Amino acid sequence: MTAGTPKQPQRYTALVVGLSIAVNVLVAVLFFLPGKRGVGNLDLTFLPMLNAVLNSLTFIFLLSALAAIKRRDIQTHRRFILSAFTSTTLFLLSYVTYHALAASTKYGGAGPMRSLYFFFLITHIVLAVVIVPLALFSLVSGLSMQTARHRKFVRWTMPLWLYVSATGVVVYLMIRPFY
Repeated sequence: MTAGTPKQPQRYTALVVGLSIAVNVLVAVLFFLPGKRGVGNLDLTFLPMLNAVLNSLTFIFLLSALAAIKRRDIQTHRRFILSAFTSTTLFLLSYVTYHALAASTKYGGAGPMRSLYFFFLITHIVLAVVIVPLALFSLVSGLSMQTARHRKFVRWTMPLWLYVSATGVVVYLMIRPFY
């Protein structure tokens, strides 16, 4: 490597930051879009359940990746992480599609369940914003075999990503009766 040539993970920093901003801005814009947009008679009511299934798969893939790396099985770990990224990407596409075209659903519960719902929802949203760059930086450092840097990122990424994927399912199960 010559002087002035960036290290492998650093040359992806701008891409990771740009992609993280783009994804989070897109989701934020969907949150503030008014009323119902719709697409004729197209029924999108299956998408929230699909989102929960994809979040469940992400959770399972992440746990499997964690188990593989604890066994020092890097190839299996990598396959499960790439599977988690695939299910998360499919989730994001489904989520954006649904929220771009369907009306928002209001939580109709009351009392302690309402408080619990909003606790899960708010922590899920805040940590989902954080997990985008963390997961991408973890992926880049892992694929480029920058082990020390990768470990620093995944110390935070793994538990937060597990939480975000699990609470995505919990939020869905709690709001499902109100769809």
